[in-house]
Amino acid sequence: MELVIVLSIIIVPISMYFIQKKWSRAHVIFNFLALLSFAIFAFITADSISAILITDEVFMTTIHGIFLNLWFLTSGAYLGFYILLRLIYLSVIERG
Repeated sequence: MELVIVLSIIIVPISMYFIQKKWSRAHVIFNFLALLSFAIFAFITADSISAILITDEVFMTTIHGIFLNLWFLTSGAYLGFYILLRLIYLSVIERG
């Protein structure tokens, strides 16, 4: 499983970079997906924290239930890929 994670961290952002380079509209789609992912990620985080504060739960393990939410994991993964894509893009620009 670790190999799949490491390979996806390397391959997905590089693939996104070349897709963006090949198809000019791809950056608009990638940016929109990043905004949508951020909104989902932020909403789930805020909702989970507010639910814990409202119910006055003191167990630290309660907040870790957020990691069982598929939307949270998917949006967080996309944000990670998107950030790596932007870092690749910045590195290429800085090289000239």
